[in-house]
Amino acid sequence: MSRIDRILDKALAGGRLDLEDGLTLYDSDEIEKMGAAANQIMLKFHPEPITTFVIGRNVNYTNICDVYCRFCAFYRAPGSKEGYVLPDETIYQKIQETIDVGGTEILMQGGTNPNLPFSYYTNILRGIKQRFPDITMHSFSPAEIWKMKEVSEGLSLEEVVRQIHEAGLDSLPGGGAEILDDRTRRKISRLKGSWTEWMDVMRTAHRIGMNTTATMVIGFGESMEERVLHMLRVREAQDECIANKYPSPGFLAFISWTFQPDNTNLKAEKLGPDAYLKNVAISRLMLDNIANFQSSWVTMGPEVGKLSLHYGCNDFGSTMIEENVVSAAGTTHKVNIGSTLDLIRQAGKIPAQRNTKYEILRMFDDVNEKIENDFVMQN
Repeated sequence: MSRIDRILDKALAGGRLDLEDGLTLYDSDEIEKMGAAANQIMLKFHPEPITTFVIGRNVNYTNICDVYCRFCAFYRAPGSKEGYVLPDETIYQKIQETIDVGGTEILMQGGTNPNLPFSYYTNILRGIKQRFPDITMHSFSPAEIWKMKEVSEGLSLEEVVRQIHEAGLDSLPGGGAEILDDRTRRKISRLKGSWTEWMDVMRTAHRIGMNTTATMVIGFGESMEERVLHMLRVREAQDECIANKYPSPGFLAFISWTFQPDNTNLKAEKLGPDAYLKNVAISRLMLDNIANFQSSWVTMGPEVGKLSLHYGCNDFGSTMIEENVVSAAGTTHKVNIGSTLDLIRQAGKIPAQRNTKYEILRMFDDVNEKIENDFVMQN
């Protein structure tokens, strides 16, 4: 039996993979074999042939940012004539439009804007919840949380997270994780903070009862060891959440994608589908305590996204009615809701609309069911 077979058998038998196992998998080119094993792990969590998706919208409330990440084509420096902060009424309008097409989730994110006081965030959240009490605010990122702490005039990290949660933040997405290792972080986003700062925000959110997601971006020139360490650090934080019986399920999902180098200040070779699918499979095998894995059709395109449903993913992610960050790097894949259903069905799955907590809201098990809403989902 080969080393790869032994590792895959270990994972399928419920054994926990370690750093050496992960490195061995990355060193292998047996991607399809790893994908098949990852698919079996996924089926342990989700035995029914259902692939979920959420109807949501990205609202980029500001593009002003003072961390100057080399890989970002979206931000504008403070003082730039191209910088903006969306008026509150514009944000409300975008949310209403989302609700009108059956949307349930708002991913509101922007730059780390030093000109916005902490009260801006609590006020906009309260304003949103007063008008749209049923919308789920799955918003901001750890870097934005740290900026809120910086401008909050003395609040602790936990106080900041508690106050924005009480104001209306329901769930915290895993944006800004990139690679959870400081060597690569210093190279690509020196001012964004250490990997432990990213994790401190997530652990704090878990302690106070907020669910979160974890992300990973590959293709910065990181080592394979750094990739595996990223997964182990996410797994350890999830272990902590479970062991301490926090009032949160912790990381509800894991999402990985590839760095999009176009229009950025960080030059790198754009990774292809094989690298992405290998990363999806290995992460599904390593992360034995996270139930949901989300496909990244945004960066890879819908066809690769469909293929990832056989490499460990059980979720097709968000429709992303609007998105400006990845598209600023030159990657734009547009899919309407009908196409999403078709792609999921082509993968041999039954599509189902979910909410942010991965609870199924609506099954689309009739192939001939007509979708009245053809709103564009775009990256």
